[in-house]
Formats: sequence, C-alpha cells, structure tokens
Amino acid sequence: MKLSRNTFIVLLIVLNIALDQISKVLTRLYVTPGSETPIIGDFFTLHNVENSGAFLGMGSDLNPTLRFIFLLALPILVLGYVTIHIIKNKELDQLSLIGFCCIVGGGIANVYDRIVYGSVTDFFHIDLGGVFRTGIFNLADMSVMLGLGLLLFAGFKKGKETKNA
Repeated sequence: MKLSRNTFIVLLIVLNIALDQISKVLTRLYVTPGSETPIIGDFFTLHNVENSGAFLGMGSDLNPTLRFIFLLALPILVLGYVTIHIIKNKELDQLSLIGFCCIVGGGIANVYDRIVYGSVTDFFHIDLGGVFRTGIFNLADMSVMLGLGLLLFAGFKKGKETKNA
C-alpha cells in the first residue's frame, strides 16, 4: 500500500510531535527537576529543565508581549506557511520534504508546550570535554536540527546536480 503524499506529510509531522511529547511526559514524570543524570558518563546527560525562552533560553527575559509575538505568534505563522508550502509544492525532492516535515513537527511540539505549560521541557545535554558542548535540548530541537541538515544536504545535492548537468 502506497501512502499519498499528503498522508506521508501528516504522518511524519505527527510522528515528530508524538515522539517529542512522549519523551517530555516521561521526563516530567521520572526525572527530578534540576537534576543531572549521566547516560554516557559526563558526555551525555539527562536533565529536567523548563525553558521559558526559545533555543538555549533566548528570549526568556523579554516582556510578555514580545515573548508572545516572538515565541508563539510568529512561529505559528511561519509553521503554517511552511506547512502550506510543502503541501502545495509538489516539486520538492524527498529529502527536502522530510526536512520540512521534521522542522514543522518539532516546531509544533515546542509551540504546543509553550501554549499548554508556558515553557518547553528540555532534557538532553552533550559535553565532549569542551571540544563540543550543547545547551540542554529536547527531541523537538533535534527534529528541527535534523530537518535543517536535510535541507542543507538536499540543497548541496541539487546544486551539484545542476552544476553537472
């Protein structure tokens, strides 16, 4: 059975949202707020942090009106626009389509948290001995980053194919 393109888009977005929300529910239930639990030594740790801002807490100190605009209204508009774009643009290659779905799914998951909880639950942290270190993040953030990576890769691939043609 072959899925229609729109069914594929909806399923991929819903899968991203579901995995993120399940991971956040489990974190809220089983991980003590403010704690740090080693998963792989000190390199990969589990936390339970509520982030009232955006990526790495940016915007958490904005006044309520600006926070609403930049962390809810604007993202909702952009996510809506991207969703319409991927549904209407039938010429998107598969990698770009998957990338956009990951971005939309992750974005919706974090917007949902901001609406329902007033903040976003973050729980993963990577520290490779100072060589590479992240802030505390969640599966929605990973989904957005994966989506951006897929879009970049698809763009380079398309550029190379155009150059060779």
